[in-house]
Amino acid sequence: MGARLDIQDLAVRLGPFELRDVTLSVGEREVFALLGRTGSGKSVLLETVAGAYDPDEGRVLIDGVDVTKVPVRQRDVGVVYQDCALFPHLSVVGNVAYGLECHGVKRAEAHGRALAELDRFGVAHLGDRSPLGVSGGEAQRVALARAMVLRPRLLLMDEPFSALDPTTREDMYEVVRTVNQEYDCTIVFVTHDFYEAQLLADRIAIILDGRLRAVVPSGQLFTKGCDEDVAAFLGRNRNGSRDRRTA
Repeated sequence: MGARLDIQDLAVRLGPFELRDVTLSVGEREVFALLGRTGSGKSVLLETVAGAYDPDEGRVLIDGVDVTKVPVRQRDVGVVYQDCALFPHLSVVGNVAYGLECHGVKRAEAHGRALAELDRFGVAHLGDRSPLGVSGGEAQRVALARAMVLRPRLLLMDEPFSALDPTTREDMYEVVRTVNQEYDCTIVFVTHDFYEAQLLADRIAIILDGRLRAVVPSGQLFTKGCDEDVAAFLGRNRNGSRDRRTA
């Protein structure tokens, strides 16, 4: 069963930037999007949930357990980044096996499990290659295999598909849906793409200038009432209809 995520009164200060007053909940097995402009604080929020940043205020709870001070490796969270963050000195299978070995799994068993995971994502044939020699879509499949081989109940993805071509991106959307269903996990992802948020997410949080401004069902992104700043971000006039600008 996917994990429930609760963020309570969260504030994170990084130099002149401040993410503040964030309170939201993500349900078990939900696919949840963090939508906003570049620099709005989406990634800061995601990485705080992952454990990369310590909040100045507030709490992060997973299944009701306060993990605010829990180290990254003990949070039962998988993370996929825009650039995949694969280790160039390891093979593809070595990248996927790395997390297992860090958790005490013996090398032979870790590599066997890693190959099986790569096969689930359709890239087992790349196992002996360097990650520098695979395509962008293949690299994202490897990154997902690395994240999911440990069977996390919460998967976090930071702009995972923004660098991919449209056809590959659509293929990866299907992969994400499969992960959500077959791995029975909760997914939270960062995006600035309105279409991507609506297509993948059950609900969407809109973050502007370091503040959570709205949480809406994905099907109501352009119809649900909101304040003028959110309407302007979405490209809507004061009456709630979209203007002619593309999203």
